[in-house]
Amino acid sequence: MQMSAPPTTGRARLSVRTLRTDRWWLPPLVTFLALFAFVVYGSIRAFMNEWYWVPEYHYLAPFYSPCLGAACVPGSSHWGQPLPDLGPLVPPPLFVLPFVLGFRLTCYYYRKAYYRAFWVSPPACAVAEPHARYSGERRFPLVLQNVHRYFFYAALLVAAILTYDTVIAFRGADGGFGIGLGTVLMVVNVVLLWAYTLSCHSCRHLVGGKLRHFSKHPVRYWLWSKATWLNGKHMLLAWSSLISVAAVDVYVMLVAAGVFSDPRLIN
Repeated sequence: MQMSAPPTTGRARLSVRTLRTDRWWLPPLVTFLALFAFVVYGSIRAFMNEWYWVPEYHYLAPFYSPCLGAACVPGSSHWGQPLPDLGPLVPPPLFVLPFVLGFRLTCYYYRKAYYRAFWVSPPACAVAEPHARYSGERRFPLVLQNVHRYFFYAALLVAAILTYDTVIAFRGADGGFGIGLGTVLMVVNVVLLWAYTLSCHSCRHLVGGKLRHFSKHPVRYWLWSKATWLNGKHMLLAWSSLISVAAVDVYVMLVAAGVFSDPRLIN
């Protein structure tokens, strides 16, 4: 004889926020500090509008790539200057950063990171959130998270442009071939950026989604399997690429400002 389940009265009511005794608050705190530091640095850097181009070695800071405004210093605009100089309140990075930040902000991992760290929604597993209601991502502005797939295409373009910047950075002091520490850092950065971009859930869906039979599409299945493997490392790639972008930007800024010279490995 099957016993019927006893009636329930809803969630268990606890007098404390959580029964967890570990430092559950530490991961969201670290995430908050790291993301906040990046936002502060990026905001300051975008409005500095200087020290982003090293003409001797063709180093272009990633925060200023591509430099499309008429205010860009000579030599830094590899793709022309189709956009006008709108003054100090609208520096060249503001033409491109919205697309780059849009891709990161709508990323599935970053949603989890800043939802927990900034909105404490929820701050950790088995910890109650302070919000009385939750409407998901069905209303404005969170409904805009659904445009992530379109920002993915912009991210592919930006990654390709940064790859071009890296290729032309193989330049020596005499104009020939050369490799410096900045070149190595830029190579590492574009590798991490490509890995992060291609590990995106939208990329995985693009190459393998809507297929009923993988056996009939061996090439797409191979691409999907590689994207799936990368997707398993999405969090690691998200943080490492974020750090590498900031590190290269800081490095180019210091070299361009004359704080130190670029150590040359070849020429």
